[in-house]
Amino acid sequence: MQTSIPSFSPLDPASSEPIYRQLYWRFREAINAGLLKPGDRVPAARALAKELGLARGTIDTAYSLLTSEGYLLSRGQAGTIVAQGITGTATSDPAPTARRTTTQLAIREQSPILPFQMGLPALDVFPRKIWAQIGARCVRSTQPPNMANPSVYGLHALRAAIATYLQVSRGIACSPAQVFVTGGYRETLSLITHALLQPADRVLIEDPCYPPTRRLLEQLHMAPIPVPVDQDGLCISKAINAHLGARATIVTPAHQSPLCVSLSLPRRLALLEWASQQQAWIVEDDYDGEYRYVSRPLPALKSLDREGRVLYSGTFSKVLFPGMRLAYLVVPSAQVECFERTCQTFQGGCPELNQAIAATFMAEGHFARHIQRMRKLYSERRAIAVTGLKSVLGERIQIDANPGGMHLILRLNEPQSDTLLVQRMREAGLFAEALSEWSQLGDKPSALLLGFANIDSQASAQALGERLLALM
Repeated sequence: MQTSIPSFSPLDPASSEPIYRQLYWRFREAINAGLLKPGDRVPAARALAKELGLARGTIDTAYSLLTSEGYLLSRGQAGTIVAQGITGTATSDPAPTARRTTTQLAIREQSPILPFQMGLPALDVFPRKIWAQIGARCVRSTQPPNMANPSVYGLHALRAAIATYLQVSRGIACSPAQVFVTGGYRETLSLITHALLQPADRVLIEDPCYPPTRRLLEQLHMAPIPVPVDQDGLCISKAINAHLGARATIVTPAHQSPLCVSLSLPRRLALLEWASQQQAWIVEDDYDGEYRYVSRPLPALKSLDREGRVLYSGTFSKVLFPGMRLAYLVVPSAQVECFERTCQTFQGGCPELNQAIAATFMAEGHFARHIQRMRKLYSERRAIAVTGLKSVLGERIQIDANPGGMHLILRLNEPQSDTLLVQRMREAGLFAEALSEWSQLGDKPSALLLGFANIDSQASAQALGERLLALM
């Protein structure tokens, strides 16, 4: 037996077909053409990844698919070989890949992923094999009751898994009945406003803040009131002294969105005191609270709540992948019945299969391990991105030293419009958000918000820096 690297046409990063599928078809063609024979040893995934300049996970996915279809045989530490009994079956069809790709695209759309895209976790290292195995088990065990309308509150197994996870990781003591599963942050916020607020109510929001928060409140005929943020988070004293009569506030205390500062303990306590005195509500959006790199993640604001005024909002989009469309809301125990009634009116329920896969992923311990791996990986990738961009852009920029989060704040030293620069970047195939568009108060800062989770090497960061430099 020998280790063979088949000779095939170059992989095409611009193709609509994923790289792992391109590898899959090239290995199949090499086997069918007799270039790889039964018993031949194929390269180790690590070696092939280095040879082709790809992520290890891409090679693993291609090998896994070939193994599941019987083309390859894994022998553990002895390596992977071409399975016995496979003979050349080359077809005269000149373009089998194109036909299969077209068929595949008719079923699964290929969403574009742009460099620097925000809110997107490191998809190249997601444990897709484990996820696929769990998904297959969940599909095989599907019974007729599982195919009926899903619960509008969420699958009980997932609600229980979320409650257990939050108790351990975020210090939140809650029962599964307090957890409601939603289709994302917007649906969570809509559920809260329908349950607890009225049109024309005033709601305090951070400034700068996530733009959809303000837009959603305005669409529901509420009055979002911007409150400035400094190095210690939301300046709650300014809102209290202004006597704004707000019925709620929406905050991102772990990593303020987008400035990534943490809400200090004195301000957390002041915010809780304000909510208790005013009988107001606090919506805690903990969108990526797990990812803090300079110390352990801070306890959730909800963990300090003794009066039942905090509603805790979390999401799987940042910690797993956004295509799941799963998020969750933890409500005070006294409000469970109110939210159940509201769900019955406004919620349609999330697909049960997705919830079952997520619940199993959590119950078997994969979720906690994945969070730990990602925390370490993002710390490394953030350092890589900062070093690579600074080496190219030099004195033209400053990058904030954020303690956590999944994006960089790249401040522009030379006077120019971040909005116009973002427009040029989008036209050139690069993603960015303009910080000035997230703010309503005072002098709007000029900076770019750039996701770094999918920048896997300093060379990639430098290449992206070169593209950005050409647009500045």
